[in-house]
Amino acid sequence: MHRKSLSAPLALVALLMTPGAAGATDAAAPASGLAYPATERDGTADTQFGVTVADPYRWLEDDVRVAPKVADWVAAQNKVTDAYLDTLPGRDIFAKRMTELYNYERFGLPRKAGARYFYTRNDGLQPQAVLHVRDGLAGEGRVLIDPNGWAKDGATALAEWEPSEDGRYLLYAVQDGGTDWRIVRVMDVATGADTPDEIRWVKFSSLDWAKDGSGFYYSRFPEPQAGEAFQSLNENHAVYFHKLGTPQSADVLIHASPDQPKLNHSTRVTDDGKYVLVVSSEGTDERYALTLHPVKGGKAIALVDDFANNWEYVTNQGPRFTFVTNRDAPRQHIVSLDIRKPGVLTEIVPQQEATLVGASRVGDRLILSYLGDAKSEARMVALDGKPVATINLAAIGSAAGFGGKPGDPETFYAFSSFAQPTTIYRLDTVSGKTDVFAAPKLTFDPKQFAVEQRFYKSKDGTEVPMFVIQKKGVDRSKGSPTLLYGYGGFNVSLTPAFSPTRLAWVDKGGVLAIANLRGGGEYGKAWHDAGRLANKQNVFDDFIAAGEYLIAEGIAGPGKLAIEGGSNGGLLVGAVTNQRPDLFAAALPAVGVMDMLRFDRFTAGRYWVDDYGYPSRESDFRNLLGYSPYHNIRGGTAYPAILVTTADTDDRVVPGHSFKYTAQLQHADIGPKPHLIRIETRAGHGSGKPTDKIIAEAADKYAFAAKWTGLAVE
Repeated sequence: MHRKSLSAPLALVALLMTPGAAGATDAAAPASGLAYPATERDGTADTQFGVTVADPYRWLEDDVRVAPKVADWVAAQNKVTDAYLDTLPGRDIFAKRMTELYNYERFGLPRKAGARYFYTRNDGLQPQAVLHVRDGLAGEGRVLIDPNGWAKDGATALAEWEPSEDGRYLLYAVQDGGTDWRIVRVMDVATGADTPDEIRWVKFSSLDWAKDGSGFYYSRFPEPQAGEAFQSLNENHAVYFHKLGTPQSADVLIHASPDQPKLNHSTRVTDDGKYVLVVSSEGTDERYALTLHPVKGGKAIALVDDFANNWEYVTNQGPRFTFVTNRDAPRQHIVSLDIRKPGVLTEIVPQQEATLVGASRVGDRLILSYLGDAKSEARMVALDGKPVATINLAAIGSAAGFGGKPGDPETFYAFSSFAQPTTIYRLDTVSGKTDVFAAPKLTFDPKQFAVEQRFYKSKDGTEVPMFVIQKKGVDRSKGSPTLLYGYGGFNVSLTPAFSPTRLAWVDKGGVLAIANLRGGGEYGKAWHDAGRLANKQNVFDDFIAAGEYLIAEGIAGPGKLAIEGGSNGGLLVGAVTNQRPDLFAAALPAVGVMDMLRFDRFTAGRYWVDDYGYPSRESDFRNLLGYSPYHNIRGGTAYPAILVTTADTDDRVVPGHSFKYTAQLQHADIGPKPHLIRIETRAGHGSGKPTDKIIAEAADKYAFAAKWTGLAVE
């Protein structure tokens, strides 16, 4: 589909979104026989830059916790959706297979502190992973924190955690019901007992111990007004130091920016323990300022203040600091600077063809993580950048970890791929020896599945990579029911990773395709920039082209293509469904950003202006209005079957986005296929969700996709 001029979407919006009479309700019934719940439409409208845009469902933005009217709407929608999902024969089959694929022992990356090793473990189907500790590498692991007893529904999770340098204490965060808010506590590792220390109103925070274990650094927002904790904008982030054994009210303010309330601040204690590095940013585009605070007092040092580039601390040797940065290198390189003359950079490792995505110091080595066509590569160099070795990884997969510290050559990393769950490896950076720390015992044979990488051309001729995963031995002569997944934003790279839920789709005969769209970070800054702000349409064009390619190549049969994406990927699915409803049989937008004119008014939404633009600026407003999923639903056009998913307490992308989008879908004349919403309770944007809820939601989604793509689930 050719991109329309700006005037066309504006006229379309005026036509479709004319304000209805206050108090009017919809009770639309598609030809499939579904009766959608009545949804009130009112006359709410805004005029910006001479354009009047109706918003008849704005009341659905209210927090379900305090708005009974919205709570009633949620209950009514879930009742209709549940009744429909109950009719799908593949639902229980998917749930059973997903449960089998999830039921294996899995470990998280170990962290070494003193002589202790801390790691998470899930025995298979536990709602939440359990934190263990070993006294020595060969020691017997013991349970340190089991969050599975924290809530009856399993929805209270162990979030971030960090042991003190000597392993005596554990700093850990509690996440309840999927919220982004954290309650931070401290545990005595030897006894397993919590200290009296407790920190509240922590969000988007690193947790960093002082090297002497006397306390820790964290970031928080001011306490919100009553009833506003889950919707109000997050502003005035600040860094504090908490001394153990003191109340939060006594915490020392380290860094704040009251004159720039939109800045966020994270911390990193330097390897020598002499400084706290504060990394500041306003949005999500990895454009940072760096401020160095001496731990023992003294004047702060502004290392970088232009908010122009990415900067990631790697290590320091006295006053010489080493960073990963994209300054003068779109695919990133390693540089050093002297904090006494921070404006002068020395290149240590130049930019490579592969994209540098991270670096860490382990002993006297630097381990560099790269992406080569969205697949992981790892290389080891000396502190001066001289090559030492390439770390051998499997051909198509993702590596993560490689954390460490000066003076200790030991590190751990995880490796996984689409058909291979995570294996944890231990690496000695001096000898180069690699051992398996923990490997899963599988209930399936990964060799049953074929993984390949293909490249296809987008609308403007740009080559875009895509992974295609299939089960061997399935008849593909007529094209297969195919699930196409994408994200395309915020510099996020989609690399090969194991998903029991998606593998169940492949196991039952479907094809899984994952497209590495522009807007992601697979090829560095230029790839990201090509899919954000005024270039956002490139992301949608890339995804549409992926669907056309899958059909043209005979991978997906005509009428057998479903699409899925979450968060920014939910926006993606909503936008391309509006632009090419003929191309897709089913659409699964999850926790999506659907109202592009109001996204910056709630919780973390203001950070996203780096990728989306400012609705208050005319050029951005017109661009956003041109693709906003809520505002561009095309009445009089047959749409695919759509199952929207969200959570009633998501405080990252507030559920009002999905609520309003669904109400408009159900109001519009878009054909007989079902347009439903599944609303999870006591869940957030995704993190911390218990295993049983993950399986239940995925089984519903893929049974829905199977129904409308013709996948016979047996």
